[in-house]
Amino acid sequence: MDVILPKWGMSMQEGTITGWLVAAGDQVTEGQVIATVEADKVDAEIESPATGTLASIAVEEGETVDVGTVLARIDP
Repeated sequence: MDVILPKWGMSMQEGTITGWLVAAGDQVTEGQVIATVEADKVDAEIESPATGTLASIAVEEGETVDVGTVLARIDP
């Protein structure tokens, strides 16, 4: 399952990953906060959409990406 950067507000177009709270290979549970993002000068949290293993991280800390970009992949 892909973890994507959601759109939190009408004007949000992109976000910057400010930190990953888990590493590739870690077990995660649905709803667990796995990353922090700065978007429109507001800090927000990315939650895991599923329980499983964080298989890969596609966007590194400090990178700015568009809404809808795949940030990571979770394997059930």
